[in-house]
Amino acid sequence: MYLPSFSLNNKLAVITGSTKGIGRAIALAYAESGADIVLISRTENDLERVKEEVEAYGSQAFTVCSDIKDYSYIISKVDELIGERPIDIWVNNAGMNIRTEALHVSESEWNQILDTNMKSSFFLSQAAAKRMVNQKQGKIINMSSVGGHVALRTGVVYAMTKSAIIQMTKNLAMEWGKYGINVNAIGPWYFPTALTEKLLQDEAYVKDILDRTPLNRIGKLEELAGTAVYLGSDASNYMTGQTLFVDGGMTIYGF
Repeated sequence: MYLPSFSLNNKLAVITGSTKGIGRAIALAYAESGADIVLISRTENDLERVKEEVEAYGSQAFTVCSDIKDYSYIISKVDELIGERPIDIWVNNAGMNIRTEALHVSESEWNQILDTNMKSSFFLSQAAAKRMVNQKQGKIINMSSVGGHVALRTGVVYAMTKSAIIQMTKNLAMEWGKYGINVNAIGPWYFPTALTEKLLQDEAYVKDILDRTPLNRIGKLEELAGTAVYLGSDASNYMTGQTLFVDGGMTIYGF
C-alpha cells in the first residue's frame, strides 16, 4: 500500500479561532475527514453555529468560549470536556494583526499582538505536548504567514510574531520528535477572512497583491484546509519542523 491515509477517522482535533475564516474551514474539513473537534472562540453564538456544522458531518463537537490569551482557562476547560481522551491534533490558528507603521506602534499594540499570536501559541502547544508525550504521538500545527518569511510594508509586529512561529515550530519539532510528536506550520498569503475583508474590497490593493502572486488570484479557504488535513493525517507522519506556504507562489516572488 503506497498511498498513505488522509483519513482523520476517530481522531480528536483542538482548533483555536475555529468559528470564522481559516479556522472554520479547517474545522469543517477535519469533520468531513472524520475527526471530532474541540472548537475554541470568543463568541458563543459563532461556536454554536459551527458546532452544528461540524455535527452535520456526523462528528462530535465540543466548545470552549474564551479569549485565546486566557490559555490557562482554555487548557482546564479542554481537560474538563474530553477527560483522558487523547488529543491527536492541536491547531494554533487564532491570531490578530494591527497594521500600524513601525514609527507609530504603541506598547499596548505590541503586547496585544505578541500575547495573542506568540505567547498563547507557545503555552497551548506546551499543554498539548504534555498530553502527547504520554500518548507517544500527536500533531501540532501552528499558523504562520508569508509575513513571517518575506518583508511586508506594514504590520511589523505581526510579521515578527509570524517569523517567531516558524522558528518555534522548528525548535519544538527538534525537542519533541523523540516523543513521536510532529510539529509543523502553515504560512498563508491572502484568503477571504475577517482580517482581510476590508483590504480585499480595495481594487488597487488587490491588483498589487495579484501582481506579486504567480497564480494571479486570491486563495480559496478549502485550498488551505487541505493542507491542514494533510498535516493532521498519517500522510505527514515523516514531516516535522516545516512551514508549508500556501501562497499562490508569492514567496518565490517577494516584494
